[in-house]
Amino acid sequence: MTSSADAAVEVIGLTKDFGATRALDQATFDVARGEIFGLLGPNGAGKTTTMRILLTLLMPTAGTARVAGYDVTTDPVAVRERVGWVPQGHAVDPLLTVMENMTFMAGLYHLAPAAARRRADQLAQLAGLAGCANDVAKDLSGGTRRKLELAMSLMSVPAVLFLDEPTTGLDIAARRDLWAYVRQISGDGTTIMLTTHYLEEADALCDRVAIIDRGRIQATGAPGELKITYQASTLDDVFLAATGQELVA
Repeated sequence: MTSSADAAVEVIGLTKDFGATRALDQATFDVARGEIFGLLGPNGAGKTTTMRILLTLLMPTAGTARVAGYDVTTDPVAVRERVGWVPQGHAVDPLLTVMENMTFMAGLYHLAPAAARRRADQLAQLAGLAGCANDVAKDLSGGTRRKLELAMSLMSVPAVLFLDEPTTGLDIAARRDLWAYVRQISGDGTTIMLTTHYLEEADALCDRVAIIDRGRIQATGAPGELKITYQASTLDDVFLAATGQELVA
């Protein structure tokens, strides 16, 4: 476990019940500051429930969770001020241009117009969007639109960025471009927690991963360490050994 001082996310005994259904069962893990951390599991495993609790969109039934040092239950506003989120669904306005989408998001964070433009220009350069800044979002490719969504989530300079299935539906070239962008964001100091169905993506991108199944954390560690522990050659084999099932994307 990472020490509390070094943890960007701390989850201890986190449990969530929906009526008689237990979606999350005593989950415990941590994410170090500056780390890229993957939460892996099949549909219905508890990934989205965990993410929504950490984003203060759901209240846990039991257990504790802290993000950027703040308790998600007792300090939800402080948590929201320090996080960014890119959901699975598209978060851009298809009728606005790339730059208009980013400056609109800046307005939601109450940035002054001049500061908003400076931040938008900076993120457009970082994301490789400068050449299409005046293009309407509906005309962008899937990979470019996803980069725009990431750029929009960074307008507030979040301490922790949550990505929910960030490359679903993208071809391999677009996925690799997005991986490079995520590494850039991490290198600038933002902690990243992501969910993914692509185990090769987690292997290539994540410093550590947690495997969750039926609401329980089954294994946590660096991909290389987990391969050694489970005597596996791929993360797919680790997942099979830890859960007894294959993860189908």
